[in-house]
Amino acid sequence: MFAAEDLAFAYNGTPVLRRVSFQLGAGELVCLLGPNGCGKTTLLRLMLGLLTPAAGRLLVSGRVAHALSRPEMARRVAYVPQLHHIPFAYTALEMVLMGRAVGASVFGRPAQKDRDIAQAALERFSIGHLAHIPVTRLSGGQRQLTMLARALAQQAEALVLDEPITGLDFGHQAKFLAILQELCAEGHTCVMTTHCPDHALWVADHVLLLREGQVVADGAPRAVVTRDNLSRLYDADISVFSMNETIRVCIPDRIGRSGPDRTSSQDVARPINHEARRPQ
Repeated sequence: MFAAEDLAFAYNGTPVLRRVSFQLGAGELVCLLGPNGCGKTTLLRLMLGLLTPAAGRLLVSGRVAHALSRPEMARRVAYVPQLHHIPFAYTALEMVLMGRAVGASVFGRPAQKDRDIAQAALERFSIGHLAHIPVTRLSGGQRQLTMLARALAQQAEALVLDEPITGLDFGHQAKFLAILQELCAEGHTCVMTTHCPDHALWVADHVLLLREGQVVADGAPRAVVTRDNLSRLYDADISVFSMNETIRVCIPDRIGRSGPDRTSSQDVARPINHEARRPQ
């Protein structure tokens, strides 16, 4: 679905990406990991055809990304941005309908078919009842599910997601990741950036580690998300533990480990005496 061949990019002469090469297959859930400023967002913008490489090529379904027209790119790739403030009080349905308008004429009006597809996308993520609620009144998790529904309504082959679950509570993170797995099982390719290596261990089929503009590791999660790789990537000692045959977690060594030997009287939960807190 995506392929990079000796890709390079620079802003005002300052190199951001250098000799980046990889191949991402159809139906894969791909996690892109790396420290701040390593070039993750720039790489996503190249995948969306929004930037032109200084050298090399970025291919989308065998076509040069930046050479695709807007409608051609819209049929191939949909974008889910980071959770952000939306200043206008569009309803959730109107926001999702914008996904149907990508690549279309600015003078076009949504047909009933478009409205049906948009509503179905909201229903898919169990937020159909929010269709006529302004997005400014939705919770962070609901807004991000709305943005995912907008991308789904676009009916593109792949989704590119820039830190899509940053700021979401644990429950919404789990729901969002499960939905991405479902979409990939249906044949979509999903490429997401994240600052949490655990996400890659939990759901990814393919992981790219990016540091100082270069891919330093690329492949299956169990081969890539290791103590040595993560410690070099983030310049911190990080351990990877296996909980069972399927669950693995990452823990920074400096935080330490909890256990029976770390338990003190301060760690024991006590019931709150609400009676004692009543004003006299």
